[in-house]
Parts: sequence; structure tokens; C-alpha cells
Amino acid sequence: MSASLSAAVSSPKRELPPLMRLSESAARQLEHLYNTAHSGQVLRISVTTRGCSGQAYDMQFVEGPTEGDEVVKDKGLTLLVDRKAVLFLIGTEMDFRQSDLEEGFVFNNPNEKGRCGCGESFHV
Repeated sequence: MSASLSAAVSSPKRELPPLMRLSESAARQLEHLYNTAHSGQVLRISVTTRGCSGQAYDMQFVEGPTEGDEVVKDKGLTLLVDRKAVLFLIGTEMDFRQSDLEEGFVFNNPNEKGRCGCGESFHV
């Protein structure tokens, strides 16, 4: 093995960011949902093809993980991520925002390269 290849192989790997994180606000809201209307269920996040930019976040409450789900644990809570969405979501923070006119979960995704004008879809 050449010296340069040996050095490349033995160099330390950089740590990958967590697949997903929850903001404090998102954790409080998700815990509330898990304790009330969605007791016994878990939130599953996927990415679908939709909108003018190509992809959109999709959230569904399900009974439990399937073979194609990654289990994410943060702030004492569990959520699921569809394996097909993992590369789109690495390093994403899920937040919960409220305003006078709307409230909901939003995604702060460092992989997004742009969003459509209405904000419904994104592209990477």
C-alpha cells in the first residue's frame, strides 16, 4: 500500500451530524401530541415528490417502526425517519412555530438549496 493511500485510510473520520434533532419547542409539542391525541403512536417523517420545487416533508403518526425506518431519539422522545429520506434530512432540526395566523412543525434543513415561492416544497 502506498504511503499516501495508507495515510488516507488511517486518518480519523469526521463525525457525522445527527440524522435529526428536535428544538425545545418541537419536543414540547411532540410530547403533548404523544400524551393526548396520538397516544401509543409515533411520528414518521418522509420526503415525497410534490410541489414546484420537487420534494416536500410528509409527517404521519403510525403505530410503530417498519423495516424501512430509522429510529431517532432526542430529548427523551422517539420519531421515525423513512430510510429513503435519510440523505435529504441529515443534520435537520425540527422546530415548532406559532404565530397569529398559523402554527406547525417546520424543518431547518442544511441540505436545502432552495424552496418554492409558497414554501410548500424544497430541493436539494
